[in-house]
Amino acid sequence: MDLLQSYAPGDASSPEDESLSSPDSSPLRLPTKSAAPAVDETALALSVAASTSRPLDPSVHLVPFNPTADQLWAPVLGPQHPHAPISSASGHRNHKLGHVEDAALLPFLFDEQYNTFHRFGYASDPSGLQTIGDTQAANPDTVYNLPPSEHKRRRIQSKDDNQEPVPPEADNPAADEWVVHNKKSPWAGVREGPPVELTDEQKQYAEAHAAKKAEKEARGEGKEKTEVVAKTTFHGKEEKDYQGRSWITPPKDAKAANERCYIPKRCVHEWVGHTKGVSAIRFFPKYGHLLLSASMDCKIKIWDVLESKTCMRTYMGHNKAVRDISFCSDGSKFLSAGYDRNIQYWDTETGQVISTFSTGKVPYVVKLNPDEDKQNILLAGMSDKKIVQWDMRSGEITQEYDQHLGAVNTITFVDNNRRFVTSSDDKSLRVWEYGIPVVIKYISEPHMHSMPSIAVHPNSNWLAAQSLDNQILIYSTKERFQLNKKKRFAGHIVAGYACQVSFSPDGRFVMSGDGEGSCWFWDWKSCRRFKTLKCHNGVCIGCEWHPLETSKVATCGWDGVIKYWCSGAW
Repeated sequence: MDLLQSYAPGDASSPEDESLSSPDSSPLRLPTKSAAPAVDETALALSVAASTSRPLDPSVHLVPFNPTADQLWAPVLGPQHPHAPISSASGHRNHKLGHVEDAALLPFLFDEQYNTFHRFGYASDPSGLQTIGDTQAANPDTVYNLPPSEHKRRRIQSKDDNQEPVPPEADNPAADEWVVHNKKSPWAGVREGPPVELTDEQKQYAEAHAAKKAEKEARGEGKEKTEVVAKTTFHGKEEKDYQGRSWITPPKDAKAANERCYIPKRCVHEWVGHTKGVSAIRFFPKYGHLLLSASMDCKIKIWDVLESKTCMRTYMGHNKAVRDISFCSDGSKFLSAGYDRNIQYWDTETGQVISTFSTGKVPYVVKLNPDEDKQNILLAGMSDKKIVQWDMRSGEITQEYDQHLGAVNTITFVDNNRRFVTSSDDKSLRVWEYGIPVVIKYISEPHMHSMPSIAVHPNSNWLAAQSLDNQILIYSTKERFQLNKKKRFAGHIVAGYACQVSFSPDGRFVMSGDGEGSCWFWDWKSCRRFKTLKCHNGVCIGCEWHPLETSKVATCGWDGVIKYWCSGAW
């Protein structure tokens, strides 16, 4: 009965609870107590919520909680001090350090304002509405458009502003301050005292030194002021024959014996008269009975080729080496260009200088217009990268062709003399319309070298250019002036030398000198080497094929000798 009563519905405890809580089944348990003071959690939660919602105080250096980004960058509450510096935290922000505006500014304008600010202390902002920096010294001028005089004035002013005041001790040469401010010894000036007399040996030395100096100055002034007087000497028997014909008159029966050319085999004559190397030779136009030579001994000589084989006349008008010579179309006159910066126009028969032209630069090549009605037009390639055109009747410069980047080496007329081709030290070829200073064709490749000599094929369709990489290149004279890659003549050594290239009158052979004194002959069609002649001891600089004697060739070299070569008996 007792058990049933223990399970009565009004009793909420179970038998298991009674067994657990009975003293017989478990030990005694004490109530738990906390040693921490009682905390009002409601007040703490309210304070944390209030601190996280209110803005930060900028005067507080310690923040007892983790603020949010909005709290860190929120504007400061309350009125601002009127004279306090403007904080970047106030106002609109699009960057953590403040407000940044995008501005499109050219690099030059930015550099201009940047250098102006560092030079003068002020600059204009991109909008151009206000000046940043030293507003008192600000003006519209920047470091780039300021005149040089203003630069100098500001530099002197800044130097004077930074200069320390000179102490009064600096006026005394005996003081150390004087040495510091004058930067020279106090004994550098003229000493005061009686003049010291020179000894006889010192007087003699001073007189000799003064005389030597005066002589040197007089010699220098004489060189600058005196002009070389042109002189000529005739070496022949008589200037006119019994019929009154001049010695330059070509023979009446002069004509080509054979139209087919042959390679020369042996030297039949040597002309010796120049004391230094020969730089150029030219046969008399159309007939070739005379040979003109220019030398580094400042002289020009003309030689008889057909009869006496002697020097007929010497022309002396340059005081430095002669660079180039060129006959007019009929041979009665010729041009000479020297390193004395003069171009002289000579009368072949009398040896008189008709006129002299100069620009103050060294002429490297001279050429007359081949047209009969333009024999008064002179073209000269100069060392200052220009081709200058003179009218020899008036003596005035009528045109300048200024496009090259180096000294002009050659001038070659093509296309019935309507155009001309020039080569230069800038490793390029340029084609010009005669009388128009505009390049119509510019040829320049990375593999090209300088071309100091150019010759035209007898059929006028091709140009042979002597390249300084030891080969001869062929260019077309048509509209496009293309390089003919199938024709190339090589084997000789010309690097560093302006060796002349030439064609035979029938166009079958190409001829060139080289730096080792040889003369090379190639076949035009096959481009194979035909023959090599050892001509000179030094450089074989020039070679010319006789216009009528089709198997005879003249060569010249730096040994001062001109040689005449023939294929058969003389």
